[in-house]
Amino acid sequence: MSESNPFGGRISHLTVEEVKAGMADGSILLVDVREPNEIAAERIPGAETFPLTTFDAAALPDPEGKRLVFSCRSGQRSQRAAAMAQAAGLPYEEHMQGGILAWKQAGFETEQG
Repeated sequence: MSESNPFGGRISHLTVEEVKAGMADGSILLVDVREPNEIAAERIPGAETFPLTTFDAAALPDPEGKRLVFSCRSGQRSQRAAAMAQAAGLPYEEHMQGGILAWKQAGFETEQG
């Protein structure tokens, strides 16, 4: 589903199931915009780390043909990251709805440390 983003721009909400499947088949690059202390406590395996507090759209990882999808704890910061990327002229509008909380609620694996 795509709609206006409360932070500006467009946002597409992906389910955790869609993101997990995309990571498994290599079509999605998940970019976690939580802070280093949050990521150190628990993270989604395979996600890239890119803290929102030091967000620089020009430094985003190259998705190399994959869909770049933002994630965070609950889905708010990931929407903000998508808006910031769009404001910088990048085409990224997808985020994982519900963040790592929804990921865990779905029973999907996380890693600590």
